[in-house]
Amino acid sequence: MPEAPGKFNTAMTTWQEWQDAPWGRLRYAIAEANLARHLDDLGGGPLRILDLAGGDGGDAIRLAARGHHVTIVDCAPAMLAAATERASTAGLTELITCVRADVTALPADLADGAFDVVLCHNLLQYVEDVPGVLATALAPLKSGGLFSMMAINRHSAALSIAVRETDPAAALAALGTDQSRTQMFNSAVTLHTAEEIIPVLQGLGCQEVQHYGIRSFCDYITDDARKYDPAFYADLEQLELATTARPPYMHTARLFQLTARKRDI
Repeated sequence: MPEAPGKFNTAMTTWQEWQDAPWGRLRYAIAEANLARHLDDLGGGPLRILDLAGGDGGDAIRLAARGHHVTIVDCAPAMLAAATERASTAGLTELITCVRADVTALPADLADGAFDVVLCHNLLQYVEDVPGVLATALAPLKSGGLFSMMAINRHSAALSIAVRETDPAAALAALGTDQSRTQMFNSAVTLHTAEEIIPVLQGLGCQEVQHYGIRSFCDYITDDARKYDPAFYADLEQLELATTARPPYMHTARLFQLTARKRDI
């Protein structure tokens, strides 16, 4: 990965605060709900799940709580240490394994095609070779297994700037670029769209690709303080769940999530 692990290590406190904020909670809740639509189709028993660039276990903890075995791969030691601590606190240590590795060069024992589910959430914006990374991510997945990827939606960039910063000139400029930066990790990122990634997945042997939007409304409600009100948050979460797969809302959501099945060989 082009970004040094140290950047992610030093931003741990800010990252954890973000996860606890309403927008962070929505990111994980909606992603979990989208995955749940498909997990039952993979069989009734515990699944073997690989969470690439899984950080401190935000997705993994939720899936392990459902009884699945999750292996988190990440390059940042502080993230993996936090994931281990979260697993222990939740009583899920036996269901979560943490591996420090570059997700673009997986250890041989992980890249063996034995996983029922592979997650590749919020990784693509940090890499240059998107088809190559997706091919590497798909390699550990069984035939017929479920793949889930998530990325920042380029369609949301100009809209977010116009609404939240009330800066139409900057929004206009955002229409002409796929480059941005994350303040949290102080990193350059490349923005993608679902329409660009779907053909790549299909070319790599994926089928039944489903497109979901995450935070279709949250990021365009400028009153962030109100989102901390439990009743308002509950209503917002229900709205987000109702529109995650409903056009046109997923096309302008802050994040897009794609699920797909690996074609049987």
